[in-house]
Amino acid sequence: MKLKSKILLLTIAPLICVTAIISYLGFIFANNLAEQELKIYEYNLIKVKKEALKDQSDLAFSAIQSILANSAISDSTAKAQVKKLLSELTYGEDGYFFVYDEYGVNLVHPTQPDFIGQNLWEFEDTLGNPLIKLLIQAAQNGGGYHRYLWEKPSTGQQEEKISYAAMIERWQWMFGTGLYLDDIYNELEKAEAIINQNIQNSFIVILLIVTITIILVILLGLGINLHEHRLADQRLKDLIQRFIRLQVSERRKFSRELHDGINQLLVSCKFRIELAIKALNKGSITSDIQEHLDLADHGIVQSIQEIRQISHDLRPALLDDLGLKAALKTLLDEFIARTKMQVETHFTFDETSISDDTEIILYRLIQECLSNVEKHAQASKLILVIEQKHKRLEFKCLDNGSGFNMKDRKLLSGIGLRNMRERVELISGEFSCRSALGKGTEIKASLEDIAGSSNI
Repeated sequence: MKLKSKILLLTIAPLICVTAIISYLGFIFANNLAEQELKIYEYNLIKVKKEALKDQSDLAFSAIQSILANSAISDSTAKAQVKKLLSELTYGEDGYFFVYDEYGVNLVHPTQPDFIGQNLWEFEDTLGNPLIKLLIQAAQNGGGYHRYLWEKPSTGQQEEKISYAAMIERWQWMFGTGLYLDDIYNELEKAEAIINQNIQNSFIVILLIVTITIILVILLGLGINLHEHRLADQRLKDLIQRFIRLQVSERRKFSRELHDGINQLLVSCKFRIELAIKALNKGSITSDIQEHLDLADHGIVQSIQEIRQISHDLRPALLDDLGLKAALKTLLDEFIARTKMQVETHFTFDETSISDDTEIILYRLIQECLSNVEKHAQASKLILVIEQKHKRLEFKCLDNGSGFNMKDRKLLSGIGLRNMRERVELISGEFSCRSALGKGTEIKASLEDIAGSSNI
């Protein structure tokens, strides 16, 4: 996997993970909140049902109150009238009243007359709920509610029902009425479906937003990568062009030095030797011959020096003969002798593991740094550091000189800094320069210390 793909993946993966976690937590919280809301909704609906039942029971009790208060009729007649009245009282499609004595014998049941006269004290619904016994106990405690399963008259199906029971104290009868809860559960199912649909829609919206965000991140990343790739290509082209120009310039300089320097010296030496040979053949005096030979010898010595200088410019012989540390020591000794400057060095690296390209880069880098410090810095102290860290060489040059303004583009684009940067970048290194007026200059470079292809 390419580095750009890894960076893009590292950008998208946390976004997906965070979104998934937030969505999951939001889904859990939404479900919990929905459950709580449904419970509150159910509680309120049942509370309304209970209040309606209590009102219906109060109305029924008001209807029979005149019979109970009439002392002119016999007790048996009053019982018969109460039974008849309660059996005729209905409301809604499935609302009716029932009556039991204190022993559980049914006295009134409009929808199921077969129960009249039966003792239902031990009667249980399909869930084993002794409903008659519990209704009588609730009524004897001053009135109360009880939930159970009972057959709904309009459908003939077993449905959950809530009833309110109260006592007719004169005869210790329990009378009551109830409402079926299937309509409440239907309402709850509708509310739950709406809530679940809203949660699902919210989740879909979140997924849509995340998908769009991921697509935008990918497109933005691809756009940035494409832009950076173009910039890198352009920078590489510029670097290659500058390197080619540098090579051409070096070759021209090398050609010019060979032609104008060594070539002329050798021609002059050849001419002097020819003159000495002619003088010798003519029998000239020894002093004339000696003069020609001395001049030829002087020319040869100059040619040797010129060749050594050219060779040193191409690659210092000290690097091959003594190694990098010794070559740097010689370079620094000459610098100190010229400038009388205080130089502090911290060299901690294994020169046997350094490639030839890195050696020459470091040497030229320090050579250029010393030249800049000597010409421009007006410094009294210089610190040079070369450290080996995890297969990389970290270089730093710090002086306490006058420094310069980093906003001055002419200085930043100068030949010295540009050459140092280009040399470092040719072997995929990193170069940086920091400076401020009156605060010195710091040059840093990070180089590979493994053998690579020769680009210098």
